[in-house]
Amino acid sequence: MERMAEVVPDSDEQRYQYFLSESNWSDQEVTEHVAKDADRLLGGKDDTSLIVDESAFTKKGDHSVGVARQYSGRMGKLDNCQVGVFSALSSGTRVCPVGTRLFLPEKWTRNRKRCAKAGVPKERMHHQTKQELAMELVIQARQQGLRFKWVQGDGAYGHDLKFCRNLDDMGERFILAVHKNQRIYLEDPSPAVPEKECKTGRALQRLQTKVRPTTAQNWAKRQPKSDWKVLKMRDSTKGEIEVEVVYRRVWVWDGQTKRVDQWWLVAQRDGAGDYKYALSNAPETVDCKEVARQAGQRFWIERSFEDAKGKVGMSEYQARGWIAWHHHMAMVMMAMLFLVEERELHQTSLPLMSCTDVVELLSIALPNRKIDGQEILRQMKVRHEKRQASIDAAYARQKARRCRHGGA
Repeated sequence: MERMAEVVPDSDEQRYQYFLSESNWSDQEVTEHVAKDADRLLGGKDDTSLIVDESAFTKKGDHSVGVARQYSGRMGKLDNCQVGVFSALSSGTRVCPVGTRLFLPEKWTRNRKRCAKAGVPKERMHHQTKQELAMELVIQARQQGLRFKWVQGDGAYGHDLKFCRNLDDMGERFILAVHKNQRIYLEDPSPAVPEKECKTGRALQRLQTKVRPTTAQNWAKRQPKSDWKVLKMRDSTKGEIEVEVVYRRVWVWDGQTKRVDQWWLVAQRDGAGDYKYALSNAPETVDCKEVARQAGQRFWIERSFEDAKGKVGMSEYQARGWIAWHHHMAMVMMAMLFLVEERELHQTSLPLMSCTDVVELLSIALPNRKIDGQEILRQMKVRHEKRQASIDAAYARQKARRCRHGGA
C-alpha cells in the first residue's frame, strides 16, 4: 500500500488498507458483474468453455486465512501457501477469470476460533474439497446466466468420478483431464453381485465384473500408428501446434456402485512423445476431433494465471483476512476483464497486442505523483515515523510481558 501511495497522486495508504481489509463493499457483486461482462465478450460460442483450476500463493507464517503446508502446483511441491479455486470463461485465445473460492484445509475448519479471527463467515467454517468448490463455481456460473458449452479441468478434477458424474447429471458437457493410470473398460463391465456357489456362509454383497480393466496409458500405447490422427490445435508465435490424437468410447466404473458410464477417452501425444489423456461425456454423435481440439483450450487458464500474477499483482498481496483476500481477487478479476476488453477492442488494428503492452501503456498514460527532492524527503519521513512506531510498539509489548511475569 505504501508503494502505491508513493506513486499515485493524492492517495493515502491507510485508505487503501481500509478499502481492502475492512470496507463493506461486496466482492460477490463485483465478480458477478465481471462474469456477465466476460460473457458478453466470450460467451455463447461453440468453443466457449468454463475452465476450473486452482492456483497457489506462497506465504510466510500461519496467520493468513487458509494458509497451510499443502501442495503448490506453481512450486511443484508441498509449500506454505494459500490455495484458491478459480473458474474462467474461455473462447479462442481469450480467457477471463469469473469466479473464485478460497480453499480451507481441514486444520483450519477444525479450529473455528482461528477461522473467526481471520473473518471466515460461519457458513464457510466447514471443510470442502477443491472439487466441491469447483462444483459451486459451475453452479454459480449457470445461475449468473453464463453461456458456455463445455466444462474443463485438469487431472485433479477428472480423476474424481463423483465430480464427473455430478456434471453429467446436471447436463453439463465436460472434458476433464485424467491421469495415465485412469482405469477404463473396453467392454461394458455390467457389475453384479455373483450368486453363492454353496449354501453355507454369508450371502455375497460386493459387486463384481468378469471384464478386465485397463488403464488409459496402456490402451493408448497399444494403438497402431495408423489409428493416430494429426490434429492442428492452434497457431502460435512458433508456427502451428500439432498433436496426434486417438479416441474411442470406453466404460468407467467406480468398483462400488452399479452405475457404469460410457464416455469418450481422448489420448494425445506431441512430437516429444509426451502423452495426455481426457474423459468427455460428449454424445456419441459428436465429431471427436472437436472434443480433442477443445481439450487443448485448458492451456489458456494457465496463461491467464501468468498474466494475472505477472501483470496485475494477483499474488502480490499481504492481506491476511477473509474479506481482504476476496476483495483483492475481485479487483484482480476486474483488471483481467479490462485487459481482455482492450485486446478485443484493438483486435483488428493491433492483433498482437498483449497484456504486457496494455500495462506498459497504462504506466505512461495514468497520472503519477510528481517526485522531486521535497517529495522524496516527505516519503522518507513517513517511512521512518512508521518504522519508529513499530519499534516502540515492540518494546512496549516486551515491557508488558515482563511486568506480567514480575520482571524489572
